[in-house]
Amino acid sequence: MKKLTLETERLILRPFTMDDVDGVLEFSSNPETQKYTGDVTRTTKAEVEDIIQNVWFSDYKKYGYGRFAVVHKKDDKIIGFSGIKYLPEMDATDLGYRFLPQYWGKGIATESCVPILKYAFQMHNLNKVIAFVEPENPASSAVLKKLGFSYKKSAPYPGEEDQGAVEWYTLTKKAYNERQ
Repeated sequence: MKKLTLETERLILRPFTMDDVDGVLEFSSNPETQKYTGDVTRTTKAEVEDIIQNVWFSDYKKYGYGRFAVVHKKDDKIIGFSGIKYLPEMDATDLGYRFLPQYWGKGIATESCVPILKYAFQMHNLNKVIAFVEPENPASSAVLKKLGFSYKKSAPYPGEEDQGAVEWYTLTKKAYNERQ
């Protein structure tokens, strides 16, 4: 993946590097950050190095896109991630975001997703982006609705039927373009 930086008023979004281990460890080890993700809490540098190298770098190489580091300009600090991720088990691309709790409720998720969606639909010419939200996280559902996503259904994530239902959302390129 070529070097790419997206920027908003308060944020810089860029591909992760191995220099980001400490920042990723901070948000990945925070139980509140992980609370609504269905993901595991990572508490060691080795676990974080593994996800950077074997998930995010792998996605960049294989699909040309993936999750981006979100740097809060004012603090000059990685506060989480935002980005798209190809899900081969669904043959679809997912929008995801995750931030340290002190940045919740400040419009960061919405602000970070606006350039990510432009990147998805215009640079990668995707026809659709999907997203999943835990039902206990209405703030994340509100973000997706602000971005133009439509609620589709409540059902388990494929392969995780024993984990209960999540909310499924979709944004098509056509719906995205109509909002621009």
